[in-house]
Amino acid sequence: MRNINTNHPIIQNSNQYLYEKKYISVHSEDRDYSKFPQSSEFEIMLPQEYLNVSSACLSSWSFPANYNVFSIQTFNTTMTFKFSNLYNPGEFSVSDPLLEGIFAALYSLSNSDIIEEYQFLITIEPGFYNPTQMATELTNKFNEIVTNKITAFFAIPLNMATYPIAASTFKNYNRFNIVYNTVNQKLWFGNTADNFIITNDFIYFSSKQFVEQSCLRKRMLPEYNNWGLPSYLGFSVCEAPAYSAAETMKLVQSTPTYQQLVPRFYYGDAQPGTGDNGYWLLPGEPGATVYFLETPYKISFMGPSYIYMEIDGLNCIDETSPWNLSEFTSHTNMTNGIVNSSFAKLAVPTTPLSQWFDADSKPYKYWNPPAERIGKLKFKFRYHNGVLCDFGNFQFSFMLEFNLFRPQQERTYNIKSAQEFAQLQKP
Repeated sequence: MRNINTNHPIIQNSNQYLYEKKYISVHSEDRDYSKFPQSSEFEIMLPQEYLNVSSACLSSWSFPANYNVFSIQTFNTTMTFKFSNLYNPGEFSVSDPLLEGIFAALYSLSNSDIIEEYQFLITIEPGFYNPTQMATELTNKFNEIVTNKITAFFAIPLNMATYPIAASTFKNYNRFNIVYNTVNQKLWFGNTADNFIITNDFIYFSSKQFVEQSCLRKRMLPEYNNWGLPSYLGFSVCEAPAYSAAETMKLVQSTPTYQQLVPRFYYGDAQPGTGDNGYWLLPGEPGATVYFLETPYKISFMGPSYIYMEIDGLNCIDETSPWNLSEFTSHTNMTNGIVNSSFAKLAVPTTPLSQWFDADSKPYKYWNPPAERIGKLKFKFRYHNGVLCDFGNFQFSFMLEFNLFRPQQERTYNIKSAQEFAQLQKP
């Protein structure tokens, strides 16, 4: 067909397309560091504009397994405890100035009206722990915080004058002992003289304040599963919808035992190489009673199982959301899930420190009609609870697959073989 007013032919759309796969390799180190210092969220310009994109998917990827299971961002590095019944040497006719001074210091703290004084707050080092390392870390942290508060008590001039021998001879508090039972995979908390309480209600209250005041936690969705360090250690949460969130936490109190009844692990040494024959908690002072508790559940140190990859404009996965008690959930029967929340869901198959490689992500993003052009993409990597992944200085890479429709002109060909052509030449 030819337009009579022009010498240029008008080519009609023949709806003929060439289906083409195009792959784009993206490296986290290629981002603009001045705009995106953290690799968990960045934007990047593609090498060219891709036209008529009919679908997109994640083809392959490689990520570092260097995440911190315990970190400030996830608010699972702190827990609290307090004392109830204290070892009083006077009750056992023990005359020891040091023990008397320690009792006076702890008694003063446990009867204080200031929450920060009678609640002992410990903070573990962020990172990844195995069970034995966690037991050692908690033992040292529990004893250290008590040591620091007793030292501060003796630093007051009046107390120093009242207990001069204790103030000059006190070195450290070492009555806490926390061990890991390798058979039932639970932590056991013990004290060789003083009764104590693990106050999970206080840790939830403080975490709620921390969420409201910390920009790092604004993204995190409310959870009933991972509500703080105690939940990873095996402590439980009692659900009581009629009460406030702070009152639903279960208060775990240590169980008193008599001196002749001490906890024991019967499978062997509680602390390998010590030859303790399973006796991990013995009375530490004359006439003292030991106190201990076993966590209700096994430890959970593996961290998140999946990473969610978001790409602006390409998200195609609907995702359920952690249930929470709110005005919305209590007055409607609708879900609080998210439509088109992410582009890909990546399993984390290994623990730090390592790197994993994988391929063939099933989710696809489809366009009908095809997307006209794609030249820039914005990525975000997060966990299911909304917290951004912290890759640190480790780099990662992934490859995207774009399926393109290339418009083609309709062509017809009349092709004959050389043999047929030779026969046509015969007279």
